[in-house]
Amino acid sequence: MAARKYESPRRTDLALATREAILTSAYELFRERGYAEVTIGDIAKAATVATPTVYNSVGGKAKILATLLEPAIGDSHVKEALAAVEACDDAVGVVELTARGTRLTHEKHWHVIFELFYRHPPGEPSVKAVLDRGDQDYVQALGRVADRLVRLHALDEDVDRTRALDVLWFYLGPHAWLTLVGERGWSFDDAQRWIARGACRSLLKRK
Repeated sequence: MAARKYESPRRTDLALATREAILTSAYELFRERGYAEVTIGDIAKAATVATPTVYNSVGGKAKILATLLEPAIGDSHVKEALAAVEACDDAVGVVELTARGTRLTHEKHWHVIFELFYRHPPGEPSVKAVLDRGDQDYVQALGRVADRLVRLHALDEDVDRTRALDVLWFYLGPHAWLTLVGERGWSFDDAQRWIARGACRSLLKRK
């Protein structure tokens, strides 16, 4: 019988604490200097660990950045909003639920989305791949909203499914929140109301 590998709880806790220190230090450095100006050595020094420990615990810079972004990409608000959309029989309600869901995700992860990916956009191909995956997931989620509006026969006569998805991306995509809240200083409440009203006017049948 093979011997079981013993996992020390203390060692596990230490590893998790080290990982958290690395991610926190990386976030602060990325925010202050911009992604391109930070090295793994800088992160190691700030986290008070050896440089190889950074690679062993989290990975290189692109992996660190992807790890920081992951909670926003897989946020539970997205699933909850889509479930609510699928259950809603009112077209205006569908748009409002989507506006609320995207608002909650951006608001919850604003420090990462705005500080790291808007103020200092990284240019490495490996990082761009992470952002592209996030955009693809975002578009797929909005595609489900467009499908729901199609099934409800709620779209205006000159709006097909493809156009509906484009309009949803324009009003509810990340750039909308970054522009209104990040650049222009709107509150999330005001942005959510304006976005929902604009999307409804552009998408839905006139009553």
